[in-house]
Amino acid sequence: MNPNQPHTPKLPLQGAGGQIIARIRTDFPTKFGIPRQSGLVKELQGTIIFEPEYRNPEAVRGLEDFSHVWLIWEFSESKRDGWSPTVRPPKLGGNVRIGVFATRSPFRPNPIGLSAVKLERVEFHKKFGPVLHVSGADLMDGTPIYDIKPYIPYADCIPDGKGGFTEETDNILLEVYFPEELLNFITNEKQKALLQVLALDPRPSYQEDEERIYGLEFAGFDIRFRVKGRVINVVEVVKK
Repeated sequence: MNPNQPHTPKLPLQGAGGQIIARIRTDFPTKFGIPRQSGLVKELQGTIIFEPEYRNPEAVRGLEDFSHVWLIWEFSESKRDGWSPTVRPPKLGGNVRIGVFATRSPFRPNPIGLSAVKLERVEFHKKFGPVLHVSGADLMDGTPIYDIKPYIPYADCIPDGKGGFTEETDNILLEVYFPEELLNFITNEKQKALLQVLALDPRPSYQEDEERIYGLEFAGFDIRFRVKGRVINVVEVVKK
């Protein structure tokens, strides 16, 4: 080893590491269609169930006094053997490369995600102990959670912060045409969330085939749709 050069240890790429303390239950059994950031669809409901060894009610004492919490979790379906210093953010159309540490891409040296979600309530369940009911989550069903921290407005909110390349792109919503006879398959409390998920355009940014039928799994149904221009047309709803 050259003593004049800094030593860079070769760390194994084994995922997030640490202890899984909980898992979240959501209406998304697959990654497709999940909002790309937390809070974009406030109506999305999730339930956080702690692993058996962390089901001590004392661990969440006082948490109900906070309106939001931070979730530190693992991109469990995005593991790779290696990593790339640059990625192509969907917000830039998938055609521009940006440094991985300037993005929230799941393809990172350590596949760790960070989400701020609203804490709706803390329930004390006879079997599962303390259960957290949250909304606005951008996580797939079963996602492992490594830590939960309270959101602190005076410290966590930075009003004059800059958003980099994300400020240069528009979040234009699509118009959603969902025939009433098909929408009625979905329970009333989940309809608004589903409509907003579709309006965010769940397709990969490079997909523009107007004849292609896409399938979005949500709340036990396969929602099949086409996109023409700025309009999503739902063509079929199939029970999974």
